Amino acid sequence: MKKKASLEIIEPVVGNSFTVKQYRDPSPQLKKPFWHFHPELELVYVKGGKGKRHIGNHISYYNNGELVLIGSNLPHYGFTDRLTENESETIIQFRADFLGEGFFNIPEMKDIKLLFEKARYGIAFSGRDKYRIGAKMEKLPALQPFEKLHALLDILRDMAGAKRYEILNATGYSFEVNLEDNNRPQIIYRFVENNFLDVISLDMIANEVNMTVPAFCRYFKKLAGKTFTRFVNEYRVVHACKLIAEKKISITEVCYESGFNNFSHFTKVFKEVTGKSPSHYRKAMREMIAIDDMDVSASVQAQ
Repeated sequence: MKKKASLEIIEPVVGNSFTVKQYRDPSPQLKKPFWHFHPELELVYVKGGKGKRHIGNHISYYNNGELVLIGSNLPHYGFTDRLTENESETIIQFRADFLGEGFFNIPEMKDIKLLFEKARYGIAFSGRDKYRIGAKMEKLPALQPFEKLHALLDILRDMAGAKRYEILNATGYSFEVNLEDNNRPQIIYRFVENNFLDVISLDMIANEVNMTVPAFCRYFKKLAGKTFTRFVNEYRVVHACKLIAEKKISITEVCYESGFNNFSHFTKVFKEVTGKSPSHYRKAMREMIAIDDMDVSASVQAQ
């Protein structure tokens, strides 16, 4: 039974019931992140930077940092690499019952229990909540065990009361973890990552994982809850969002630099994925960045 590349084994440091990791290096992960899952919930704060988030069926682009809560056994990729240019990354991993079976069933914990239920689909936080909660997370590594536990509960309470957040897999998540077949999703994702600017036929990707085209189509639909063509187009749209946010180029140039070879098809798919046309997305992105910059300034002044 193969377990590499999918199931991540997480063991807290002796004397601790949960794990806290912090990377101050802007690029701590020299290797490319891999598609993985684990029984622990995972709370990630990326301070600054920008990059892709891929959690369950959801693929999107984050800017000015990231704060996400990922539920138990929800597959995801890492959030930082040598290109994200983040200042730091803080990761907290814990089991839903890390404080004992039934602890989160008591009345005082009902809001946090609801938070855990929402986390099954992945939650991304934004606005002032992102920076305020992220600043608390960054202080955890320096605390003593009891203070660290108290701080984590305080963070979870704040997240449960946050107003600005997005459920990333709002329609559910259909991926079924299969430990005997956990390399194939990674192979597919890597192939798309390396070739999305070119035409990717079903014959090409099916051959890559040694399957017939009909078998591959059935497998991928069950794996991701969408067709492979849809997945590739969503990946291209995420890249287009990145270009819109980072480069001062025309929407037409964004289209062709994202792997689309037809502008009308690009605008149609872009709106289906993001809910906005490319030009409206660019306008909304500029407004969001301006608001985030204001929130950052307010957060710094409050500290």
